[in-house]
Amino acid sequence: MANSRVGTAIRTSSVGRLPLEVTEIAFGGAPLGGLFTAVSEEAAFGALEAAWDAGIRYFDTAPLYGFGLSEQRMGAFLRTKPRDAFVLSTKVGRLLRPSRGAGDTGGSLGAFVGALPNDALFDFSTDAVKRSLEASLIRLGLDRIDVAYLHDPDDFYDRALNEAYPVLRDLREQGVLRAIGAGMNQWQMLERLVRACDLDAVLLAGRYTLLDRSGAQTLLPLCRERGVAVFAAGVFNSGILAQIDPAADATYNYVPATVPVLDRARAMARACAHYGATLPAAAIQFPLRHPAVTAVILGMRTATEVAANIAYRNEHIPPELWVELQAGGETANVNTA
Repeated sequence: MANSRVGTAIRTSSVGRLPLEVTEIAFGGAPLGGLFTAVSEEAAFGALEAAWDAGIRYFDTAPLYGFGLSEQRMGAFLRTKPRDAFVLSTKVGRLLRPSRGAGDTGGSLGAFVGALPNDALFDFSTDAVKRSLEASLIRLGLDRIDVAYLHDPDDFYDRALNEAYPVLRDLREQGVLRAIGAGMNQWQMLERLVRACDLDAVLLAGRYTLLDRSGAQTLLPLCRERGVAVFAAGVFNSGILAQIDPAADATYNYVPATVPVLDRARAMARACAHYGATLPAAAIQFPLRHPAVTAVILGMRTATEVAANIAYRNEHIPPELWVELQAGGETANVNTA
């Protein structure tokens, strides 16, 4: 299991109880689908190549990301690499279909710029999960998916539990999938799913960060107790923690940061500077200090971003700074956007 790790090589850890190894830094594929900003083919492949050269071997994507574009790009790159040399995850719960017309592309989330002309519609039915995985394999152009997550079942708990999960469980038992899990921007339902299902992993986005540690209250201890791997995503809380000196227009959880949140982030940034460190480095390294966290998933759109994040991961953080940052986060357990 992960713990306070130092050094320049990207370490690997097992996924829960499984004989499946992943790097502690994973490549998040949402930016490859044009999340908020269009990404060229050249930039996308440059980012993937830089990540590979840096030693990253866990790649995460989803049908939602660019409505199939991220899977296409990631698959095209990974097809050039030995299949057993990397771990790939994607998600189920949103089924893609050709867009019905201008303005409808994207279904419930139109945050992707330059996306494929599809709609992404929530569907956790048995048939939809099977069709989703089949379509993902076609877009990826690969022979298998290693890890499949239930993706954002916030309003569909019963169907996710009673229809989607049994499909993933059966595919794991058949050896089609190596691991299964759930990925969400909340910890409460993830906890319910961990208690109700035999999951191998959870992907927790934005709820175990320097600014929001709510996931550590009960979910992380439960996962550690049950041998469920935790992948921490959204460690920058959508941008505010990615800035060395958070700006007034910084975003927190995809909306403008409130004054209290901005003040707290700036206080952390000043503490980092006092000890000769940076806020983004602390944001990346913080989740890896928890024994339940196996890896952090970082969305990266260019080779420059990859290089910066690897440098942040390797930056030295003095123990005294961790003590100060821990104290600064004691009031950060309630989501305030």
